[in-house]
Amino acid sequence: MPVDTILNRVILYAPFYEKIVGEYTADLYIKAKADIKKKNLILRFVPFMFDTDKGVRQYIMESHSELHYTAPNIYDQKVKACSGTVKKYKGVNADILDFFHVNVYSSDLLNKKLLSPLQNDARKYYTYSIDSILYDADNVHYKISFVPKWPSYQLVEGYFIVTDKVWSVREMLFTGRSEYRLFTNHIEMGKIGDDDEFLPVACKVDTRFRFLGNVVVTNYNAALHYKDIKYQQIQHQLGKQKKMYDLTESYTLQCDTNSFFTDKNYFQKMRPLSLNANEEKIYNEYDLRKDSLQNKQSFKNNKWSFFGNAGDALISNYYIDLSNLGMVKCSPILNPFLLSYSATDGLSYKQEFKYNRYLKGDRLLRIVPKVGYNFKRKELYWSANTDFDYWPAKRAAVHLQIGNGNRIYSSDVLDELKDIPDSIFNFNKVELNYFRDLYATFSHSLEVFNGFTLNLGVSAHRRTAVNPAAFAPIDSLHPGGDSKIKSKYKSFAPRIRLEWTPGQYYYMNGKRKVNLHSDYPSVSLDWERGVKGVLGSTGKYERWEFDVQHQRSLGLMKSVYWRLGGGMFTEQEELYFVDFVNFSKNNLPVGWNDDIGGVFQLLDRRWYNSSNKYVRANFTYEAPFLVLPHIVRYTRNVLNERLYFGALLVPHLMPYLELGYGIGTHIFDLGVFVSNVNGRFSQIGCKFTFELFNR
Repeated sequence: MPVDTILNRVILYAPFYEKIVGEYTADLYIKAKADIKKKNLILRFVPFMFDTDKGVRQYIMESHSELHYTAPNIYDQKVKACSGTVKKYKGVNADILDFFHVNVYSSDLLNKKLLSPLQNDARKYYTYSIDSILYDADNVHYKISFVPKWPSYQLVEGYFIVTDKVWSVREMLFTGRSEYRLFTNHIEMGKIGDDDEFLPVACKVDTRFRFLGNVVVTNYNAALHYKDIKYQQIQHQLGKQKKMYDLTESYTLQCDTNSFFTDKNYFQKMRPLSLNANEEKIYNEYDLRKDSLQNKQSFKNNKWSFFGNAGDALISNYYIDLSNLGMVKCSPILNPFLLSYSATDGLSYKQEFKYNRYLKGDRLLRIVPKVGYNFKRKELYWSANTDFDYWPAKRAAVHLQIGNGNRIYSSDVLDELKDIPDSIFNFNKVELNYFRDLYATFSHSLEVFNGFTLNLGVSAHRRTAVNPAAFAPIDSLHPGGDSKIKSKYKSFAPRIRLEWTPGQYYYMNGKRKVNLHSDYPSVSLDWERGVKGVLGSTGKYERWEFDVQHQRSLGLMKSVYWRLGGGMFTEQEELYFVDFVNFSKNNLPVGWNDDIGGVFQLLDRRWYNSSNKYVRANFTYEAPFLVLPHIVRYTRNVLNERLYFGALLVPHLMPYLELGYGIGTHIFDLGVFVSNVNGRFSQIGCKFTFELFNR
């Protein structure tokens, strides 16, 4: 049979087989052997790498988990037992688990990192050939090899074996690279006619990690034993069915996980894959080494252990357990992932700490102090946010935020800007009296019903002039402080914020409601009213903002993000500060995916406070193989490409337009942007962020 005919039938059946299993529970046993081929001090700084012992090159790790799957792609895994020769081993890393959660019929592999050779448009990316034909008493099996048409980390090479008549997969092998690992994944499927025919029963994953002179080879062997498999029921009246947004049963595995075993004797009773002679030797050498260390601890080993832990704190997230008082998570001290550069803001850096304390009834106390510095403007920023989730089932919480905001100028500058014609407007020729901002906000949020949140609170600001000498003559003429122009201002304002996400999917983690995604946009309405005379407040104002945004997957690793919004200040008789919530400048790095598509990269920070009203729109499209593969064939390191569009309407910018193109790699993300002001080219710039070990 021609290979095209085989492919047509396999691809025809794949979408049906992808969803044929609706739910299952299974025992998952994983045995891993790690062999350190080359090693230097840098290996200790790799975030996911386990602690190694001096002179020891080989390690073994075992884990037993209960796995719960619910269609279309929800996996809940509870680790019941772990053992091995690695210190404090808690199970396989989350990125490795993706290799054992593969649906071979899906359009993507490894949690949307790879394009499957069985997806509908696979011929655009792969070349196929019949490797061999296998026979048994009842069936003919075709071994189909596939290779990518160009080098890319989203494409893989390998083969799959399919059975004629039913066109289901018997086994699949694919090799490739996922960020910093070379890998080979060999999957064996269940036998024809068995309940697990469309599910993997065994996986063998070989990985090779190479990084700055370090080489670590790890071999994983996994066996799955299925307890309960439920096939999808075909529904004939889908249009009349009510959508169920509560996915608790899909995300929660109902099993006893109170007992966590760390003794290797546990595995001797249940191990489905026996240990070979070399693995037994690794265990025996570990037992001897452990006994020796217990009898003798040298000062030298303790000293190097301290430096190793200090090195972890430099570039890895680290945790401080305060016994019964909670857990503190600290971002790395030397943290390249929170270091960014952009054309308008220059170089900036941020450090943050997170204190979490879980209380009875799944209540949570969270305190997050942050500090950052912008090198271009030589400005230090700090904040401390506190949240107490006292009713987690209703997402009810109280919030307290204090910190210093961006430097800002008062609304008296707006009167001067209004009188300047667009043709001669130049911000550099405008005298701006900047004010420092010290703020505090207190609010209470409650999810009234699924997807609809009501937030009530108050905010207070104390703004002082950066250059008080400029206001000294004015202050001397008004010793009582009754002048409109002052060197110090205070404000107090009640605030109401409404947020609605229709069709909000969620699940209950104990008593805690965890919101997931939605097929519809999120809408918010924000109102704030400054009240004069309360707590020394010196003015009044009213702020309105409206915002709608949505991020949606388009399949095959493609996604689109869009955002529309606007805002205005009313009650403008007295002096106030134009400080919008949804349209503001963040001078510190917050991550590429958090803000790169929803802000204006080249817009001068002064424009954010230049008008008492604005209208904005942003659009981002992300996809692999968008432009570069059609121009340069060898673009293996590019994981995805992005197109950006932004538009802004404020006085003197009618409109401001920004176009951008970006690429993402496993080491960094880079975007290049071009701006247009009132129909004329303005400038070109870029943004750069580190992403190594951060995806």
